[in-house]
Amino acid sequence: MPATENTGTQSIERALRILRELAARGEFGWRLSDLSARCEVDKGTVHRVLACLVRERFVQQRPTDKHYFPGPMLYELSLSLPGYAAFQQACERRLAKFAVQTEAIAWLILRSGNEYVCAVRKGTLELRGLMVHVGTRRPLFTSVGGVAILQTLPSLDTENILVDNAQQEIAQRGEGRLAALRKMRDRSQRHGFGVNLGDVAPGVHAFAVPVCSSDGHAVAAVCLTGLPEQFPEERLAEIRKALGEVAAGVEGDAYKLLGSVMQVAAAF
Repeated sequence: MPATENTGTQSIERALRILRELAARGEFGWRLSDLSARCEVDKGTVHRVLACLVRERFVQQRPTDKHYFPGPMLYELSLSLPGYAAFQQACERRLAKFAVQTEAIAWLILRSGNEYVCAVRKGTLELRGLMVHVGTRRPLFTSVGGVAILQTLPSLDTENILVDNAQQEIAQRGEGRLAALRKMRDRSQRHGFGVNLGDVAPGVHAFAVPVCSSDGHAVAAVCLTGLPEQFPEERLAEIRKALGEVAAGVEGDAYKLLGSVMQVAAAF
């Protein structure tokens, strides 16, 4: 019985891992071989899991190129959580206003384990180095918002997350960005909030403050991204204050619509 239970749990974990990866690339989809490599599961197993998920409409496959995408059942299930939809809509209105005021890109990310997922992105500024859209899922330490979240966590948790994130980064992209990502974390540590002055993507400045629960640990972050001439280092105090006001509004939205800021992390 224990062996059977363990096998069943492993199957569920594999299916959930596949769904998370599909959701992270909802716009582009995955080829079977690439998804297998990403999940570190053999192609035969991934194909069997996908076939089941397609039958149950959790996954769909595009006929033209055979790429796999999230399916309509995921949306249908989300309809049973109206408070979360209302929370996202409130955040979209708040960040859209902030983006207009700053003439930049404003976004909200949520902590999801050792990663973040982008919940809201607003603004029309064209930035070549910003490849984050709603649904994007990446390791925490690759984003200025993720760095702001890490600053609020216990030191041991942060160390463990950084080890995991570094392993993901090396596996996916090699070691080329590690020094730049460390520079962003060090700069942020000096200033006490997320600060990226072109450290990772030249010509792109980004900033972030956390949205915290009652225990002081962040479940989300509000971020602002723009051009160096818009947001020079001399404006850091002003930028932090503006971000803090938006983050306080997001926290208020969470309490009003979800009952607790702790529920923010489960919203998407």
